[in-house]
Amino acid sequence: MFHLDDVRFLPEQFDHHAAIEAIAAEAFGPGRFARAAERVREMAAHAAALSFVAEHESAIIGSVRLTPIRVGAAPSLLLGPLAVRPDYKNRGVGKALMRLAAEAAREAGEGSIILVGDPPYYQPLGYRPLPLNAVIMPGPVDPRRVLGLELHPGGLDGLEGPVRAR
Repeated sequence: MFHLDDVRFLPEQFDHHAAIEAIAAEAFGPGRFARAAERVREMAAHAAALSFVAEHESAIIGSVRLTPIRVGAAPSLLLGPLAVRPDYKNRGVGKALMRLAAEAAREAGEGSIILVGDPPYYQPLGYRPLPLNAVIMPGPVDPRRVLGLELHPGGLDGLEGPVRAR
């Protein structure tokens, strides 16, 4: 029987990359390459120090990555992909990864994290919808799915304009 207490959460290491790619392929399929967030990840490398994996019985079962970006002139981080193997979904692994990444970003002095995702999943973790069309992704997105998390007071202030590498 699986218990979240049996999962180890670790900083991402280079030798995790193949497992992370396999999990993303399994979770999102080939359509993941067409997403606007993927265009951002093509522009900028993720921050390994702010990215984490979940391990259960020596297997990587989930991961989350944060990528340093600018929204207009304001620094932020883009979350994603967040992916968990199907057998471990809806058991708290993804939310635990999200909390770990947000805390690491806060401790690193970052002000905010943005993402494109489902509000009902992310709002309990503190993410809120950003003003419609304030954040311009490099590709089509539903502006109602652009969410932000303030890591420090005022961290979401000034997030307006195109998303690009930091």
